[in-house]
Amino acid sequence: QVQLVESVGGLVQAGGSLRLSCAASGRMSSFNAMGWYRQAPGKRRELVARINSGGSTNYVDSVKGRFTISRDNAKNQVYLQMNSLKPEDTAVYYCWALIIFNNVWGQGTQVTVSS
Repeated sequence: QVQLVESVGGLVQAGGSLRLSCAASGRMSSFNAMGWYRQAPGKRRELVARINSGGSTNYVDSVKGRFTISRDNAKNQVYLQMNSLKPEDTAVYYCWALIIFNNVWGQGTQVTVSS
């Protein structure tokens, strides 16, 4: 069974940067897609960034130009580099993988951006 384990998030000031990583068990190269979702208090979980098996990426409009998703199949890791962080980026961030038709989730990690 595939497992996803996120790195610890943290507290950062507005304008700062943070990089999240996600370690996957299993062969990442066989995953259809991976990505990061986030959920803020009282809000629905939203897709932040996605990287497909062919390497194409998608971002929610609110993070375009600030966040970058990447993957290293050799290390079984996917990353989310977050720059120019804003207080509205505060949320629990979840690593996600799509394997055939199955969604796999990490346990989530808190990111808090102070103003």
